Amino acid sequence: MRTLVTAAILLFGGRAGADFSYPLDAVSRNVVGTAHCPEVELTTYAGSAIHYQKPTKIYVGFAASLRGFEEIARDAAVEVYGRAPRRLRHLGTYSCRAVRGIRSLLSEHALGNAIDVEGFDFGPAPRGSRPPPGLRGAFSVRVERHWNGHAGVAALHARFLRLVAERTIAHSELFRVVLGPSYPGHKNHFHLDLAPYRLVDVFDDTR
Repeated sequence: MRTLVTAAILLFGGRAGADFSYPLDAVSRNVVGTAHCPEVELTTYAGSAIHYQKPTKIYVGFAASLRGFEEIARDAAVEVYGRAPRRLRHLGTYSCRAVRGIRSLLSEHALGNAIDVEGFDFGPAPRGSRPPPGLRGAFSVRVERHWNGHAGVAALHARFLRLVAERTIAHSELFRVVLGPSYPGHKNHFHLDLAPYRLVDVFDDTR
């Protein structure tokens, strides 16, 4: 149902929450027949404040939002773990396709205007630092595995992921769409994009 709401926003030209202009706003997301992706200026991006596990193609104007997200994740990690992530793990950015389950709508991935973040990798704690118990060595944090952690190290990972999500949502100038575990099909990642509408669905309780 929530995906259908998104479809309606696109099809009828809604601009819910889009209180600033963005170069891709005027690009049609309607698909008739086979999806044909508009020509947009793409660049290869490998991360700035946090390096990605592999370089990926994005729309050039999307890089600034990704840098802002990386800074949010870096700062939250330092707050929780005492060190920044070594790598950001993503499931993809540019992909020429329609929205899954809605063949009449072009995905923001088709514009290089979206990223799916599955988690972060951390290296060993710096010498002389005081990391949380059990986290002196390298470790990984994943949305699917740790979002609902309730005890010990898992609870710490859940705190980190939720801080990242909360702060990303609060910085609405970075992304208009922020989806996560409470949205169908997003149990294992955060989906972030700059579609021409506002849609936030990450927590079981709407925030």
